[in-house]
Amino acid sequence: MNTVAEKIAFIQGRETTALESEFPIVEISQVAEQESWRKEINRPIYHIHKWWATRLGSVFRAITLAALSRPGTDTWKSFYERHQFAGKVVLDPFMGSGTTLGEAVKLGAKAIGCDINPVSTFLVRQAFTRVQESQLRAAFARLEQQVATKLRHYYQTRDPQTGELIPVLYFFWVKTVTTPDGETVPLLSRYVFAQDAYPKKKPKAQIVCPSCWGVVEDRYDATDLACPHCAHRFNPQEGPASGQYVTGKSGGRYRIKDLLPSDGRPLAHRLYAIMALRPDGEKVYLPVRDEDLALYAEAEAMLQRENLPLPTLAVRPGHNTDQARGYNYTYWRDFFNARQLLCLGLLLHAILEIEDVAIQEQMLCLFSSTLEFNNLFCSFKGEGTGAVRHMFSNHILKPERTPLENSVWGTDKSSGTFSTLFESRLIRAKRYLDQPFEIAFEDDLLGQRSSTRKIVASDPIHAQCVASWDELRTTDQGVLVLNGNSSKLPVPDRSVDAVVTDPPYFDFVHYSELSDFFFAWLSPVLKSRYPWFGREDSSHKGEVQHKDPRVFARQLASVFSECCRVLKDDGVLAFSFHHSRAEGWAAIYEAITNAGLAVVAAHPVHAELRAASPKTAAKDPISLDAILVCKKRNPVSATQLDQRAIVNRSTVLTNRLLGAGMSISSADRFVIVASQTLVALSNVEVDFEVACNTILQTSKAAQQGAPADAPKAARP
Repeated sequence: MNTVAEKIAFIQGRETTALESEFPIVEISQVAEQESWRKEINRPIYHIHKWWATRLGSVFRAITLAALSRPGTDTWKSFYERHQFAGKVVLDPFMGSGTTLGEAVKLGAKAIGCDINPVSTFLVRQAFTRVQESQLRAAFARLEQQVATKLRHYYQTRDPQTGELIPVLYFFWVKTVTTPDGETVPLLSRYVFAQDAYPKKKPKAQIVCPSCWGVVEDRYDATDLACPHCAHRFNPQEGPASGQYVTGKSGGRYRIKDLLPSDGRPLAHRLYAIMALRPDGEKVYLPVRDEDLALYAEAEAMLQRENLPLPTLAVRPGHNTDQARGYNYTYWRDFFNARQLLCLGLLLHAILEIEDVAIQEQMLCLFSSTLEFNNLFCSFKGEGTGAVRHMFSNHILKPERTPLENSVWGTDKSSGTFSTLFESRLIRAKRYLDQPFEIAFEDDLLGQRSSTRKIVASDPIHAQCVASWDELRTTDQGVLVLNGNSSKLPVPDRSVDAVVTDPPYFDFVHYSELSDFFFAWLSPVLKSRYPWFGREDSSHKGEVQHKDPRVFARQLASVFSECCRVLKDDGVLAFSFHHSRAEGWAAIYEAITNAGLAVVAAHPVHAELRAASPKTAAKDPISLDAILVCKKRNPVSATQLDQRAIVNRSTVLTNRLLGAGMSISSADRFVIVASQTLVALSNVEVDFEVACNTILQTSKAAQQGAPADAPKAARP
């Protein structure tokens, strides 16, 4: 018993699973990092629809595999093998996108997933629903015949070279304000509106003239330009908007928020440029002409005449919504312009006419997924990338000053449209059910890692979606997908072999505030079918979400207590967690302890792409999760916390990851130390404040080197 984890595991009871001792943190982290670059391709089943903080499938496969395997099993050696844990049951009380469920059924186990959010429940059910690809393609073809021509009509422009109408990929818009002296000013921080993702290599850029609004092609870093259309000379790098202020032509400087419309409407928008697609595949930037404005006006008029299933839900106050509300986005329909509302409404109306309920709901899920890329909170990422930056690139709903209007139906050169997501999200997810693959590294002749390949390491997913525990018990392979409060599960005592989950963070994303965006469209058409869509919004009083860590700890403890009830005595509860502050870890410790559990091991693994937004905005981003492994608590004798052992263990784990070439930030180091401290704290039973102080002191000691004596504050 050389490590803290092994000592605690011995005190709490003998190991019963492979997850309680060593874990292949390096190998799993390397595979996970590869997966994180293209999660929607490498694990498409969990990306059929937007969900937040979706965990990596490779990590959760390893966790679930180890949680169901006997002590001494080599988890990494078994990772690419096919398994049949027949009769085993895995529970995820915070189901989210369904990652745990998918990895459990791939291993041959049964799975129970519960989420309090109706959007989560709906998308997970659609992910596991088996429908034939031919049926989906037939339904898509019927939709294309019925509605695509109508939608394409509103996304076209005239090619100035040929005079022919050509499809529009994107419309470029800018918010405008009106100053007290009546001047209308666009909120452009610079007049360069399109450039390559790597502009130093490809400096060509598109610039809009502030005088005639013509489109000019020049360098991305041009500072002195004479417009070839009107001869106006200007600096493309200096637009009228800067930070929270805007400057008019007369020199007056105004706070943008002070210029919001007095009638409560959002700021007005001006259409100023177009990217269109020529028949030969060339993408061309064009200025906006009268014919383009007339087409938009036609859409506005048609929207008034049509009776369409559009959202009426108000945007409620909240941490993630207050910024949008502060700019007069008070209803979810305000997030779309008239053309988007018309085309989305026409598409939704056509989907609702599909008679086959299973096919209709697959298309509804696809429609809802399309919303993320077709609204006024989207922006242009640039050439050489996926062009559309979706609305959830920030955790708050930040109003976009230069929105990008996507083409709702799309072309084969589009991204984030109904037709392209049909192939890239829906069809890809259905194919994954037939061939659930893992990513593996390929070595060259010199033993150097050179590429990756896909290995089918599981049988096809034929998990039957059931409605009750009794049905699950009698099926060979099933998935019980529940909607409700996970502190009250319709599951018998001691019936679950492992609980594997990713709980919410107490002070981060409030999922229901964001999921209301989808709920606003789905609820009116599904509430008669599913009671959980009959709420006022997607929130619930039983949500585990609070900015006060002590309140959050109580909420989480209620769910963990229920997990403890349904967990078999020799089972484990394992969950991923990271946080940059000690009180976050203290809240987790308190929740675990109050639920009658103890942390017996903690394994740091790669959790998220370091380049992901909003990680790139953080000075010291966290890219590691701690996998906290818990068991039912046995009576323990309080002992003095061994700080040196914690620091030594943390150093060993850090060095293992560094030795494999991983980049470990100081925030990642804190995650490692805090998680190892929780393992040790399970043996001393302290209160919240002491736990918080102990984590801080131990982290400080890890930076300076462990002291000879344990901190007195850590003693019970």
